Amino acid sequence: MVLDIGTILSQWQSGGVFDYLLPFLLVFAIVFGILSTTNILGANKGISVIIAVVVGLLSLKFNFVSEFFGEVFSRLAVGLSVLLVLLILIGLFIPDDERRYWFWGLGAIGVVIAIVVVAQSFERLGYYSGVYENYAGWIIGAVLLLGLIIAVATSGGNKDGSGSRGAGGSIPVIANLTPWRDK
Repeated sequence: MVLDIGTILSQWQSGGVFDYLLPFLLVFAIVFGILSTTNILGANKGISVIIAVVVGLLSLKFNFVSEFFGEVFSRLAVGLSVLLVLLILIGLFIPDDERRYWFWGLGAIGVVIAIVVVAQSFERLGYYSGVYENYAGWIIGAVLLLGLIIAVATSGGNKDGSGSRGAGGSIPVIANLTPWRDK
């Protein structure tokens, strides 16, 4: 008897491993990890296990979780493949001192891929329709505004935290900008 990977995966599929076991384990692990890390229920791990098992089993009551996981993780694999190819190309052709800026770009591309993956997964499952057509302008504007706020908030000033302000507060003082003037 020869067992190949296709036969094994087919047996797992017919046995419900992909539809029930793996989604249950994923939900259980996430809920248990959150409860254990936050320690919100105290140091008693038994309560956390019971809650994680209940949430994991309740998530399988309808096929929403297994269908959604099937859609989102298959699309996520494609998105991660695109990011991996870009990461390899950046590693090959971009000098070390310039990679930091390229990695910020990869992070932005990763966020866009995540949004597209989740949106297409919901659309494929029929949980919403027409969001792109009705709210695309608002979504793009909100993302750009959020990016602008993050860029402004993370932009650095001087090391002492004073930014580019002069001695008078928010208005720069011209005398501080002239290097030849005695102080």
